[in-house]
Amino acid sequence: MFTGIITGVGCIAAVHALGSSSTHGKRLTISYPANYLEDVGLGDSIALNGACMTVTSLDTAAGHFTVDISAESLDKTAGLDTEGPINLEKALRANDRLGGHLVSGHVDGMGQVTHFAQVGESWELRVLAPAMLAKYLAYKGSITVNGVSLTVNRIADVVDGCEVSINLIPHTVDNTALHRLHAGAKVNLEIDLIARYVERMLGSGAAH
Repeated sequence: MFTGIITGVGCIAAVHALGSSSTHGKRLTISYPANYLEDVGLGDSIALNGACMTVTSLDTAAGHFTVDISAESLDKTAGLDTEGPINLEKALRANDRLGGHLVSGHVDGMGQVTHFAQVGESWELRVLAPAMLAKYLAYKGSITVNGVSLTVNRIADVVDGCEVSINLIPHTVDNTALHRLHAGAKVNLEIDLIARYVERMLGSGAAH
């Protein structure tokens, strides 16, 4: 489990194919801030742009670690197959503060940025979410964008999905990789965990 509070920004330094066909995944080599993974070991979970992955090797001297990503995961996520900055979050511990909201690290779908611009001291981010996620999104509800826990300020159902508007404070822009977003960029989305259970409970009730 995670909280959606980004604790470090790393960089995908290299992407290596694990085979020659489209059914093979990739191995990512990711550099990280100094001392960031002192409490992380082999086999531990870490979220990369909101996608939960397993640390397969760790070189503290060189300051990088690797993860293996399947072809299926690559097909269902964005930003994990090219070099560049990436949001990092270590797995939640039982005694940690829950600063954001409960995040599973399982990407529910990819959205597309429709607008990203500064408004006063803050930034407005608008993302078009797939129609299948629309029912889980609500005004003042939580959504995870590339691993960052954010609050929905406005919502609009449109023909091809649901557009959510989010306000980003300067701290969030400065301390995550979200500052690299632009109109047309693909982002990883995870809906609020509680919304899943609400849908399941309502659906089960209607079935009886």
